[in-house]
Amino acid sequence: MGDVKGFLKVKRLKSEYRPACERVKDYREVSVSRKNEYSKEQASRCMDCGTPFCHWGCPVGNYIPEWNDLLFRGKWEKAITLLDATNNLPEITGRLCPALCESACVLGINDDPVTIRENELAIIEYGFSAGIIKPNPPKSRTGKKIAVIGSGPAGLSCADQLNSAGHKVTVFERDDLPGGILRYGIPDFKLEKWVLDRRINILKAEGIEFITGVNVGVDYAVNRLRNEFDSICLAGGSRLPRDLNIEGRHLEGIHFSMDYLVQSNKRVAGKSVPAGELIDAEGRRILVIGGGDTGADCVGTANRQKASCVMQIEVMPKPPECRTDEFSWPKHPLLLKTSTSHEEGSGRKWAILTKKFIGQNNRVQKVSCVQVEFVKENNPSCPAMREVKGSEFEIEADLVILAIGFLHPEHNGLLEELGVSLDKRGNCQAGDNFTTSKKGIFCAGDMHRGQSLIVWAISEGRKAAYCIDKYLMGESSLPIL
Repeated sequence: MGDVKGFLKVKRLKSEYRPACERVKDYREVSVSRKNEYSKEQASRCMDCGTPFCHWGCPVGNYIPEWNDLLFRGKWEKAITLLDATNNLPEITGRLCPALCESACVLGINDDPVTIRENELAIIEYGFSAGIIKPNPPKSRTGKKIAVIGSGPAGLSCADQLNSAGHKVTVFERDDLPGGILRYGIPDFKLEKWVLDRRINILKAEGIEFITGVNVGVDYAVNRLRNEFDSICLAGGSRLPRDLNIEGRHLEGIHFSMDYLVQSNKRVAGKSVPAGELIDAEGRRILVIGGGDTGADCVGTANRQKASCVMQIEVMPKPPECRTDEFSWPKHPLLLKTSTSHEEGSGRKWAILTKKFIGQNNRVQKVSCVQVEFVKENNPSCPAMREVKGSEFEIEADLVILAIGFLHPEHNGLLEELGVSLDKRGNCQAGDNFTTSKKGIFCAGDMHRGQSLIVWAISEGRKAAYCIDKYLMGESSLPIL
């Protein structure tokens, strides 16, 4: 390591964000880029820990100690080479990843962990600004043709790997532009779309073909797909939302989170929305049901749309602020998270069960709720939820956003037409080599593992690419991670 005592001399530098009063007025990225000299200084905190756990915690197996050392030494190009070896979208994970690696950082046992995620972002953005990151098409082609269905993080990483192996890759996307959930599911204040376009333009220049506005299995026959391609990778994500089928669900003003976010992102991109379909928080009392990251994105979006007030509720109890025995190091702990969206203005309540929606003139006006508690009875690992007697209350809301997760991929169309087997959760069933029940058809990302993190989607896309390459060629020179 460049400075074996760096962690003793340098403290962790907190992330910097634009002032809430400023950023809430636009959709530009909320974070402030760190100066390169600060990134080098922070990289010095990466200690010579002997047995690093950071890459154990990282689903893509980033060479974290190695590129931290190179960053500290100012050897940017070598750091970029190492980063590129394991991660196809570091400018995305550097902005959006919850940093499982930092939870596993050895320094985090008795001090603040290394700023691994921000160091990663510093490296890749230096690469772009210095002109180091540029198209690198394969020198030869194998003659094999592969279709990747879905252009989210799993699809993009799979396509990138397979293209680098010399295969001809075509990515199909049913939206009008590639990117999947990165395009329309993530608000611009977390990921401005020029960042995504910059990467996609490189992939295009390297030879990957993107066909957008096509819903394979609906307006592009599955038989045609199988006849035209030697192999297929299904990477369409998990988009069927979990509903809340309680009294009053039929009322107007109750929407799924992804419908709300997708529409907002399209409006930010300058696309028009018919007046009768518009979901707008301006002047309304917003209730977001669901306490995860998607719910927080809805909070930030509602604030920017000038909601009169925003409340977020979660049925699970309030998470602890520090590690518990249940999430001892190096596990990624379930901790209380206050996002930039929450800091911009919202109320939050935990252990709240939604009982019914109350409306007037067929539009939601209130939500009836009750406090719950979790009691360990016969099975301590699975506490039973009980309503607290006398804790009933109402929340006034004329726009309700359901952000309570996703069930599984959409079965109608592609999966149904292909006839692939599904697992008991309704996801596309695949073995250790990512093969489905149909020969030559593979599956990766949320469509395979269920709703998960972007970094897991990248990991699965890379692994599926290795398996597809091996299936087509008999062996593969691609990394298995």
